[in-house]
Amino acid sequence: MSQASWRFPPEWLVFSVIVVDLIGFGILIPILPFMSPALGGDEMDVAFVIAIYSLCAGIAGPFWGGLSDRIGRKQVLMVCLFGGALSYGMIGVASELWMLYAARAVGGVMAGSLPVASALMADVSAPHRRAKAMGLVGTAFGLGLILGPVIGGVLAGPNGTFLWPGVFAAAMSLVSVVLAGWLLPADRPNAEALKKVRKIAGPENMFAFIRRRHALLLTLQYTLHTGAVSAAIYLSPLWLAAYLSWGPREVGILFGLVGVAMIVVQGGMMDWMTRTFGLINVLTAGAAIFAASLVAAVVVETEFTRGLVIFTAFAGATCCLPVLNTVASSIVDTQERGRMMGVTALAASIGRVIGPLATGLVLAVSDYPMSWFVIALPVFLVLLWSRTGAARYARPGGLQPSDPS
Repeated sequence: MSQASWRFPPEWLVFSVIVVDLIGFGILIPILPFMSPALGGDEMDVAFVIAIYSLCAGIAGPFWGGLSDRIGRKQVLMVCLFGGALSYGMIGVASELWMLYAARAVGGVMAGSLPVASALMADVSAPHRRAKAMGLVGTAFGLGLILGPVIGGVLAGPNGTFLWPGVFAAAMSLVSVVLAGWLLPADRPNAEALKKVRKIAGPENMFAFIRRRHALLLTLQYTLHTGAVSAAIYLSPLWLAAYLSWGPREVGILFGLVGVAMIVVQGGMMDWMTRTFGLINVLTAGAAIFAASLVAAVVVETEFTRGLVIFTAFAGATCCLPVLNTVASSIVDTQERGRMMGVTALAASIGRVIGPLATGLVLAVSDYPMSWFVIALPVFLVLLWSRTGAARYARPGGLQPSDPS
């Protein structure tokens, strides 16, 4: 893809498409934990509703990533965005629990927009600007988490209606389809690149690809990190509702504040932090703050401290994913990047399945303090890897496609 064909900075064009889609995604964050009980489900149904989306997304993620390598990012991105709009509309009109499950399954199958957009962001950014470009993806998450949950909480209203949040989320995804078609140029790979993609994607399966790139432990970090984040997203509204009687509106405002932190860290500080402290040191600090906040949730008691530990937990977590994405996108060639991001999307989706389900089981047989402690365990493993196995990526020249370590 030639950057000369872009009339505006390419990273910002991709950013504008992502952020509109993620506003739609964010709208559902404060209402989903309350939706299953309203339709006759229990706390485990809340976990299963989150998990079924992630399971379907994990199965479909490598397919969408590989397809974008072969036919171009733009077409695949638009199809996935349209599928997301369909899913949100189904959520808005769901009147039975099975309808909610079906809507989340459709959304998961079509959830290729973020890995494909991440690959596109890596494509259009120079290697020395890649950490900053991946920070923009995090900034898009931040904006989605500022505007989306607040909009969702307001639209749900005091009675907790789910129709208007679903309809509005669908509308935002349809807008992102239009923006993708309007702003992003065609990006079909040339014949030589396509030949290389077909050779790469031919007989080699996903696990052989991971072994060839020596990326098994790296992909495992996606599973551990996103498992903990998804479990915290699942548990936080239930915890706050149980102890503070919070509803969608209050949860939406808190996640809006989390979104502010994401923008400040990933949009304004990520490039400076990685240049000043080093890529892996930023991962270490983020994981340490995330883990410490989860442990603190076991003992805090007041409304302020409960809200504070949720805020600091997600603020720490927001430092981790841009680092992992930067490393993953930098150890492969351009023709393999979509596939690599699809593989990491699968690894992340496995975490999003296991995290909420494991936490739901712990909550069913124990209590909230034990659930928070269990969520903290995988974060400590990420912290350990950042000080051991990740060292190879911190050395000079460590992020090179020619170096599979």
